[in-house]
Amino acid sequence: MDSFYCLNFTGTWKMKSSENFDELLKALGVNAMLRKVAVAAASKPHVEIRQNGEHFYIKTSTTVRTTEINFCIGEEFNEETVDGRKCKSLATWETENKIYSKQTLLSGNGPKTFWSRELKGDELILVMCAAVEYRECIIL
Repeated sequence: MDSFYCLNFTGTWKMKSSENFDELLKALGVNAMLRKVAVAAASKPHVEIRQNGEHFYIKTSTTVRTTEINFCIGEEFNEETVDGRKCKSLATWETENKIYSKQTLLSGNGPKTFWSRELKGDELILVMCAAVEYRECIIL
């Protein structure tokens, strides 16, 4: 997709609501104690996005950890899944206002994971999924 038609995600974003994050972590095999800490920490993340065409920088800060990713649409990049496993990711435009990123684990086994970020008006919608066997994706 031609980036000329794509929306600019640049901005600072704050979470308004979260759904099923504990279930996502459970599907990824995170133990109950770590899930409790992660859910509490992720309740008020601060997200900064800088975009220059198809180049993105995303910094997500919580009370427990800060993650930063730099990537270009259509090029593989190193990332970690939400539960900390190292992976290669590939972000693509799904629509002019939605980025989809498939994550492939570098080692070990686990559910297939992906995330998407979509601009809807003045809101940024982040969806994280873990496809475990034949169950439906869990949405955050």
